[in-house]
Amino acid sequence: MNSFSRRAFLKRSSLAALTPALGNPVTGIASWLGQNGGPSVHFPDQPRERISVSSYPFRAFIAGQHDKSVAASKMLLKDFAAHVVEKFNIRKIEPWSEHFLSLEPGYLDEIRNAASKAGSFFADIAADGENSIYSTATAERERAMRFGRQWIDVAARLGSPSVRINIASAKNTKPDVMRAAEGLKPIAEYAAAKGIAVHLENDNPVSENPLFVVSVLDRVNSPWLHALPDFGNSLAALPAEEAYRGLDQMFAHAYAISHVKDATSTPASVVVPVDLARIFALAKKHNYKGIFSMEFESEGDPYAGTLKLITATIRNLS
Repeated sequence: MNSFSRRAFLKRSSLAALTPALGNPVTGIASWLGQNGGPSVHFPDQPRERISVSSYPFRAFIAGQHDKSVAASKMLLKDFAAHVVEKFNIRKIEPWSEHFLSLEPGYLDEIRNAASKAGSFFADIAADGENSIYSTATAERERAMRFGRQWIDVAARLGSPSVRINIASAKNTKPDVMRAAEGLKPIAEYAAAKGIAVHLENDNPVSENPLFVVSVLDRVNSPWLHALPDFGNSLAALPAEEAYRGLDQMFAHAYAISHVKDATSTPASVVVPVDLARIFALAKKHNYKGIFSMEFESEGDPYAGTLKLITATIRNLS
């Protein structure tokens, strides 16, 4: 996900206010305890089966919580899994939090059941909140922790093995590894109790610099908290070699999910190409077995762009 457009979304509001945390999640999720006390997800081996499609690139076509009204022409999230199967022959999706119109159990069950009917699964849930886990304000940090627990519950209810939560920037406060780690430790403990892996992405160039994310992960040191390497985001904000070095370290901490892009854009609208072969080599170097989620972000048709990413991913994994 591109941090520049996402930050504009975060300025508006958070879905966290829509509903309280869910109750007991359904059983049968795709993650369970391994011998080391961490998650143990059985990832597929075949290249196509290692691919998911993010709902984020299709935000112009999917009803979101900030739409003034749900237009009849817009797709509902419950229909996205079947749509991805039809358009791309891919049976894993990664929904974005903006596309959840509710967090009520009945609504989530409807989404889960529709995906199951389509023969599809959830690779991850991408959740964006506006409160910072490293804020100097105790109340804001507590809201950020509550947000993380809430979306862990959502992932458990849907049967997703993981959730990606963001590290939002804090007003007039530099990113702080110690405070971020202190806030994320109880989130990781809650995730362990629910059997859900939590991921942190190199997204916001200020609060989610890849080296900062890695430092936070090292300090928390939980098998339930991992990195989500995004192929493009860091290249939009950092010199190329620094960005690739950051991705190298992100893949060393990755587990279940990563975001594939073949290009990204800087705040000045300069298009930066992504060296796909180089990044797939980093994934192989670190024995990454997880899912590659297609997150087309360039100008143009997201359907054609996503198909191009799928083709490139299968080629690099074969």
